[in-house]
Amino acid sequence: MTDANNSPSRNRTRFPGISSRAYEHPADRSALTALRSMAGFDIVLKKMAGLFSERSIRLLFLATAVRASEQQFTDIHNMVRDAAYILDLEEVPTLYVQQDPIPNAFCIGMDKPIIVVTTGLVDLMDEEELRSVIGHEVGHAMSGHAVYRTMLLILTRLATALAWLPLGTIAIRALILALLEWFRKSELSCDRAGLLVGQDLQASQRALMKLAGGAHLAEMNIDAFLKQAEEYRNTSDVRDSVLKVLAVLPQSHPFTAVRCAELKEWVESGDYERILEGEYPRREDDRSSSIREEFKKGADHYADKAKSSSDPLLGILKDVAGGAGDVGSRLRNVFTGSRSGGGDGGNRDEDNRGNNGDSWSRSTDDQ
Repeated sequence: MTDANNSPSRNRTRFPGISSRAYEHPADRSALTALRSMAGFDIVLKKMAGLFSERSIRLLFLATAVRASEQQFTDIHNMVRDAAYILDLEEVPTLYVQQDPIPNAFCIGMDKPIIVVTTGLVDLMDEEELRSVIGHEVGHAMSGHAVYRTMLLILTRLATALAWLPLGTIAIRALILALLEWFRKSELSCDRAGLLVGQDLQASQRALMKLAGGAHLAEMNIDAFLKQAEEYRNTSDVRDSVLKVLAVLPQSHPFTAVRCAELKEWVESGDYERILEGEYPRREDDRSSSIREEFKKGADHYADKAKSSSDPLLGILKDVAGGAGDVGSRLRNVFTGSRSGGGDGGNRDEDNRGNNGDSWSRSTDDQ
């Protein structure tokens, strides 16, 4: 049996016929289903496809970047081929290496996805860390994310170009926010794909940690980094909860510490081990997965998170749903620090709360 923490020199398990549903986060599938059901979304998608010249972007990268092959960046070229082989992806995406000191990688394209990694990322990662990143991007290609990622890039640039006309960009910005919400969830999915390709949990975690702290690996510790994620999540102050929501809204990626913790939790759930043992959904069964089922899985995921969360903002929302009488006073006191009216958001009555005990890069819009 293969283990997430085994030596990276071992033979890796291959997953014949695996469906992308095997690694996709429930919130990713639910958010994408909701995105596709938005009024006018199909029209926008068709318009974007008409405006976007896939041939032009391929010519651009042919002229300005280095295409990995058997003659150039051979190791990375082999990593892409290996990732496609492990995930049983028939068409291997083309990969380009682009000169840029900022660590980044992304997968774009309407018909045939291409993967781009920067020299900053190549320089930052060791072999197994880079393998997890390549697996992450191949996961995007396999899940069909490249189309929507390309839409996000086009719409973002369009909104910037039309910034002088605020009323004309309202609908565009609404769609961008919806795409960002989905894209953050898709990153959690493809972190899992990267682990399935590399099959080295610590390498995947190191890669995420390096995006946060740079190349100084000797100065960092995975366990300590995971404690940061726990501290970030387990805030006891409603003000912090609100600030976290505001901070993540414009981001295309979940924060790196949170991604690291989410990946560890997925392994601990047993899902990763079951896939390694051959227990996973097959592509041949994908058509039988209905929209209703995807919504239900996403709803169940959010419901479970809400029940187990100690986030005080969620506690207040539960109080609102339950008609708690002192909710108004709590909300008024959130940003004043006052403890009158039953608490400050961090020390309130547990009974009233109803508590039962988010390209692969930094959290920037560049990927």
